[in-house]
Amino acid sequence: MTKILLVEDEVSIRKFIKINLEREGFDVFEAGSGEEGLEIAEREKPAIVLLDIMLPGIDGFEVCDRLRKSFPHLGIIMLTAKAEDYDKIMGLQSGTDDYLTKPFNPTELTLRIKSLERRLGGEDRSEKKGERFLESGIFKVDVFGHKFYKNGKEIELTPTEHEIVKFFITHANRALSRDEILNAVWGEEFLGDSKIVDVNIRRLRSKVEEDAAHPVYIETVWGVGYRWKNTANDA
Repeated sequence: MTKILLVEDEVSIRKFIKINLEREGFDVFEAGSGEEGLEIAEREKPAIVLLDIMLPGIDGFEVCDRLRKSFPHLGIIMLTAKAEDYDKIMGLQSGTDDYLTKPFNPTELTLRIKSLERRLGGEDRSEKKGERFLESGIFKVDVFGHKFYKNGKEIELTPTEHEIVKFFITHANRALSRDEILNAVWGEEFLGDSKIVDVNIRRLRSKVEEDAAHPVYIETVWGVGYRWKNTANDA
C-alpha cells in the first residue's frame, strides 16, 4: 500500500482528499502545516507528498526544498489555489514532480498519483525486463537502482528527471517533441500543461551540463523539442 503524506492547512479540503484517496487504496497521513509535514515525513517515509503552497509557517516551496534534500527520490505533487504560471514554475524549479490547481477532480488527482507511482518504479523491479544499465558517453543510468552518474559521480535526480533521462538516452540523437516526452514520462492520460516538460528540462540541465545556458548534452531543437546528444564517440 502506497504511503501518501497530504500537507494541507484547510481541514475540509484535507478530509475530502484523504477520504477519496483511501477509497483508492492509499495509506494517507495528514499534516496541517509545513513543520508538521516535515516531522511526519521523517517518521513515516511516504512515497508521495501532496503539498499545498499556501501554508501557515513555512510555505510549500520551502517544505519542498527541505523534503527534496532529505529524500531525493520522493514523489512530490504541488497543490495550488492559484493558476498563475509563476507558482507552477516556482514549484517545479524547487523540485516538484507535478502540480495540480485547485479545485480539481479527485479522479484527476488519482491519475496524477498513479502516473507518479510509475515514475517512482512502484512495480516489482525483479519482474522488469531489459538492461539494468544505460550508458551514453560519460553518463550512466542504473535503471533498477534509480541512480544516475556523470563521470562515475552520482547526481541526485527526482523521479521525473530520472525517467526523462532514461527516455533521452534510449532515444539518443533523435529530436523528441514535447508531446512525445510528455506521453512517455507523464503518461498519455496526463491533462496538464506541456510547459511542465520545459521546466523539468531546465532543472535537469542545471544538473548535467557544465553550463546550463550553453547546453551540450540536452540540445534544444527549435520548433520541435529536445535532443539528447550521445557523446560516446566524441573522444
